[in-house]
Amino acid sequence: MRNDRHLRLACLATLAVAGSSLGGCGLFRPQQELTTGSIAANAKVVQTPTAADKECLARAMYFESNRSDEDGLLAVGTVVMNRLDAPAYPGRICEVVGQKRQFANGVLSKPVRDQDRPRLEKVADLLLSGRRHDGVGQALHFHTAGYSFPYNNMHYVVAAGGNVFYEKSDREGYLPALRPRAVVQVASGRVMPLQIAAAQSGMIGLPLTGRVQPTLTADYTVPELRLAGPARYASVPGR
Repeated sequence: MRNDRHLRLACLATLAVAGSSLGGCGLFRPQQELTTGSIAANAKVVQTPTAADKECLARAMYFESNRSDEDGLLAVGTVVMNRLDAPAYPGRICEVVGQKRQFANGVLSKPVRDQDRPRLEKVADLLLSGRRHDGVGQALHFHTAGYSFPYNNMHYVVAAGGNVFYEKSDREGYLPALRPRAVVQVASGRVMPLQIAAAQSGMIGLPLTGRVQPTLTADYTVPELRLAGPARYASVPGR
């Protein structure tokens, strides 16, 4: 595992200088390779992931899923990244995870077992490299499997890691429109996919630090958006 991490870091360091596609490091499936030319006009601009953000992502997966199930970890992590993409949520991973009454109590403060960190690092790297859970899709919500709720706007999409994941429809029965992936604006003003920014900043392959800033559990106020995204899918759900 250590040799694999060193290989990924060496490859990513080369790409950061050369500006090449990340596909050469094996981090993206061919259809997931991104360039600045593939950025959607209404993509949400977020902060470049830091070491603390990677820790927050790992902690959300760890405390909200079956810890031995990588599929379940990826599913919860996909919800975190989906919220990062969504205009109604914060623009930083730690702020998404630290929102009150959204994730498990103590998600940013409870201890994580050392033996579990390699698995968390692996899945966090996949997410920061652009991987998502296919079954979760664009779902923003989940709850523990086995519970039921009397709401008709919860549309379940998949079960994984002891949780069930769902999308919410509006009062007319429509699901939200498909969201583009979030992007990062660097100091030069250039906008790039989050995956590329994460690689160039050295976050992919970086070991978890165990440290999270203590100020990230405060209430969050949604900022004014640069561009508003579409509000609905193009058709009625199920058609």
